Amino acid sequence: MKGVDTIARVRREHFVRHRSIREISRDLHVSRNTVRKILRSEATEFHYEREVQPLPMIGPWQEELDRLLMANEGKASRERLTLIRLFEELRDAGFKGSYDAVRRYAKAWSRERGAATADAYVPLSFAPGEAYQFDWSHETVRINNTTVVVKVAHVRLCHSRMFFVRAYPRETQEMVFDAHDRAFAFFKGTCTRGIYDNMKTAVEAIFVGKDRQYNRRFLQMCSHYLVEPTACTPASGWEKGQVENQVGLVRERFFTPTLRVKSMDELNGLLLDKCIAYAKTHKHPEMIDQTVWQMFEAERPHLVPSRGSFNGFHASMASVSKTCLVRFDNVRYSVASRAVGRPVEVQAYAGRIIIRQDGAVVAEHARSFTRGETVYDPWHYVPVLTRKPGAWRNGAPFKDWVLPSGLERVRRKLRGSDDGDRQMVSILAAVLTDGLATVEAACIEALDQSTHSADVILNILSRKRDTPPPVTIMTPEALHLRHVPVADCARYDSLRRID
Repeated sequence: MKGVDTIARVRREHFVRHRSIREISRDLHVSRNTVRKILRSEATEFHYEREVQPLPMIGPWQEELDRLLMANEGKASRERLTLIRLFEELRDAGFKGSYDAVRRYAKAWSRERGAATADAYVPLSFAPGEAYQFDWSHETVRINNTTVVVKVAHVRLCHSRMFFVRAYPRETQEMVFDAHDRAFAFFKGTCTRGIYDNMKTAVEAIFVGKDRQYNRRFLQMCSHYLVEPTACTPASGWEKGQVENQVGLVRERFFTPTLRVKSMDELNGLLLDKCIAYAKTHKHPEMIDQTVWQMFEAERPHLVPSRGSFNGFHASMASVSKTCLVRFDNVRYSVASRAVGRPVEVQAYAGRIIIRQDGAVVAEHARSFTRGETVYDPWHYVPVLTRKPGAWRNGAPFKDWVLPSGLERVRRKLRGSDDGDRQMVSILAAVLTDGLATVEAACIEALDQSTHSADVILNILSRKRDTPPPVTIMTPEALHLRHVPVADCARYDSLRRID
């Protein structure tokens, strides 16, 4: 059927220029019957819809194709088959038609089915303190002039719409724990129910309906905060639509244009300020006479009181190398030399690493996210130096080691001595028994006496050690004196008198 531009030209040529049907038909290359139809009708557009769609090839296979389409729609999005795969299954069953016929039928089937269900949702309502929603997003920022993709944790109170966001280098379980801990500390409480998607750090297996097998450590966190976890239906993001919308809002308002900061701590401080500022200046979507912050203040008394921080770490076993190093997340961390030869447990927190052996702490470091980096604590290697003092000068853990001022001055003065390395090692070894502050004071005292010898410093430490208390002798009652002698030197003068 001719388009609206052709219809318009026909009408103008006849009614304005008074041209005949034959002339219009010849000039516009339109049949006379079509010209007559346009002129007899007052319509400016013609529509043609086939009332009956013949299915010469699909007809016998329509029921089977409907079954395949219905089964495919019920699968999770990542498990759904493409139309070409459905066509191949139908062809393998004996279908002789083309892929294009299957594609057209599937398109019409989806259109008819979607007309009843697409974009239709039931509005949700939550009581104060009833539930919060949690989700992750990936955002791009500039940290110290380097473009970095950070993982942003989103926590949103469903009633007041108050939200909390924090950026992390990873999307691991210990980061989930830390995000909850900081969010609940900010809210000064938590809700009775938490709504999550089926993230691997929380859900290990999905069963029928809402039945889930949750991760053991995740359940421990929920138990600590008295929260009942609820997982959404797969591919049903509308069940936590508030936090899904929050992701877009935060990306638009907080991360556009690209944020430029010097560190992750600066970024998180900025994000917290933006959360508070937004809540105080924007209206609640339902209670339009109240701001989000006012609704949050009203919801706070209904929150479950905070029970303190959850000891949220991810534990894994590791071996210790002969160089006193443990590998975790592509980073090596030093441990105390006594731990060599036996396995250790690495407890990874969001910002620190604690390494234990038989329950005792053998190392604690700030967590690094730089692949291939080695994090040393030089004190871990001091006991090794007592047996191998030659390693002091070129040992990797001791390069760029910043000592207290007194020890550093002694170190510089001993550098030129023949046995300076051995003397410095003996001074450092004293720290293990006397403490760093005591050894530092002894070094300063020795320097004030214009000496830096290890013997002098160790002698000062020896003098400063507490002397053992005197031994108390228990005297039996029978040996106690009844008449205690009195010291009187005048009695001796009487012996010199001559009668």
